[in-house]
Amino acid sequence: MIRHLGQDRRELLRWAFLGIAVVVLVVFLLAQRQSVDVSYGRSPASSQGVEEGSAGELSDASVPSEDEMTALVSAAPVVRLPGSTARWNEQRVREIIGNRDVRILVAPPGLDEDERLRVKRVRNATVRVVGTEVSGGLYQAVPDDLPGWRGQFAAGDVTGPLLTLIAKLEDQPTPPDGDELRWREPSARELAVVAADLRATGLHRAPGATLTKVPAGNAENAFPDGVLFVAFPPQRDGAPVPQYGPALTRLFPGTPIVVMYGLWIEYHGPWQEDFAELAGASFYGQFGGRLSRYDYPQYNVLAVYLNRVTDVRYAGLFDRPLPYRPIDPLRVALPALPWVFAGCVAAFLTLSIRSLRRFEDSRGGRRGDPRRGDVPARLAGLTALAVEMSLLTDARSDPALTRGIVRLQAARESLGANLPDRHVWTLLNDAADELDDAARTLGIPSYRPDRYLRGRLS
Repeated sequence: MIRHLGQDRRELLRWAFLGIAVVVLVVFLLAQRQSVDVSYGRSPASSQGVEEGSAGELSDASVPSEDEMTALVSAAPVVRLPGSTARWNEQRVREIIGNRDVRILVAPPGLDEDERLRVKRVRNATVRVVGTEVSGGLYQAVPDDLPGWRGQFAAGDVTGPLLTLIAKLEDQPTPPDGDELRWREPSARELAVVAADLRATGLHRAPGATLTKVPAGNAENAFPDGVLFVAFPPQRDGAPVPQYGPALTRLFPGTPIVVMYGLWIEYHGPWQEDFAELAGASFYGQFGGRLSRYDYPQYNVLAVYLNRVTDVRYAGLFDRPLPYRPIDPLRVALPALPWVFAGCVAAFLTLSIRSLRRFEDSRGGRRGDPRRGDVPARLAGLTALAVEMSLLTDARSDPALTRGIVRLQAARESLGANLPDRHVWTLLNDAADELDDAARTLGIPSYRPDRYLRGRLS
């Protein structure tokens, strides 16, 4: 009786280790899908969706009927509807068009959905430009870097997207990108006028700019230590643009400066190298599509940009200490889980060795007559084999391994219910067949049940 109680405890301990190993493996695998969320805190910036027409983005511009636009496009290769703002390098566009019949229809920004659909239904237009949104056929061309966005939103320049789309439609090589916006140093007088306004009110608004005031709450959240704003209208004449950012940074060292050219926003000041590109790319990467086809006021665009700056600040990029966060037990334990799993498997295999030694039938074939002493030993050996194979199986061998494990589970339950040994033996034979199929699929001969059990006993 003492010997039987010891065996029962050993069996219970052996299966407990296996159960712990399975639980640890499942927890570890599920944890790999957790998202990483590192932030300075909860950003106070709002990120609510905007319905069309609710943010002043629709203009008074309109377009003719579809038939009228079709007639206009048939009469001229380039048709600019009243209110159109997009421009491009005509020489580069002519070079890529060559002698092909490419017709361009240019519409103003700020159209509502019905008017944009009317423009898209003009079938004889090869390329359609709505605002600065360039589309044609089934394609839409958009910038994918800061110089491209800068030319589009600061000067209404769509040369890059236009060249890319025409090359795609005409099956031509895509031309290299170029920065169509040319810069120049501001004159001393220009710089003095801007600096005087900044010292007086913190805002310089050039003639033609729509920014009349600063979004105070957004600015305070984004730059709690203060910030200066400069706003210019879109630069649509093709002349070199005064580059005020570096010059103002020299006049106001250590002060954040936000400069707007049309709908293009630049940041200059502290953390510029790490921060400016990140804020600009994330902002225009998300909102560039809406900005290209609508006519937003500068105030609304600046407010959303400042919200993005706030989100970036709260991501901990300004060398500010992160607040205390309680220790996450799961993340602390994750590095140790593989070792816990390996230890449980090793303990299970060690406890299985004694049972495997009593498996006398393993040397002569696995379909012999069952005996009460052989059934538990064979069950333990095949279970150990299944555990080892589970670490190596793939999509091809997983089904056979799964079926084998199901057969082993059925055999273990039948053995615990004192069903006839021959019934349990039949289930073990079925499990061995499935594991043998999985081993052959994996291409590992040593994992075939006969050879595996023989190797364990030798």
